[in-house]
Amino acid sequence: MFNLANKLTLLRIAAVPLIVVLLSFPNRVTCWIALILFVAAAVTDLFDGMVARRMALVSNFGKFLDPLADKLLICSVLIMLVALGWAPAWVAVLIIARELAVTGLRAMAADKGLVIAADRYGKLKTIVQIVALCPLILHYPLGVFDPKPIGELLLYIALALTVYSGWNYMHSFYAVWARSE
Repeated sequence: MFNLANKLTLLRIAAVPLIVVLLSFPNRVTCWIALILFVAAAVTDLFDGMVARRMALVSNFGKFLDPLADKLLICSVLIMLVALGWAPAWVAVLIIARELAVTGLRAMAADKGLVIAADRYGKLKTIVQIVALCPLILHYPLGVFDPKPIGELLLYIALALTVYSGWNYMHSFYAVWARSE
């Protein structure tokens, strides 16, 4: 159960409270450290899947834990950015609502022994969310470069992908569910 792939996922989860604490006391230093931890945690998402597949370590525990770790990481940072006034609350609510809805549908499908895998839009959504959150975490201008407008634009793109991938997932869920009835 606690193989290398799952340990990487657990590291991603362990990074969440550290990032939250760092963002609770925002300044240039804590935001840079939070950004570094966030990127490191996000990179573990890439490696845990590769390790699991290459070393035949794919497990039900890992299949459950990996998307949960992604949601904890992204939703926690979004909530902190809203609390700091660095991201719009309505965007965070829509993103978090989609994540909860898809998680609920996954649970319903799993209860029937069905698996609805993440598609390319769901994976792209996660990547764009992560990329969008980076400049928003950084927040403070670097000389003449202000990362906030880029982060906001990317966040709106991430929101569009989030809504689309959620709709796409619900469509897939319905198709699989209807066949199973």
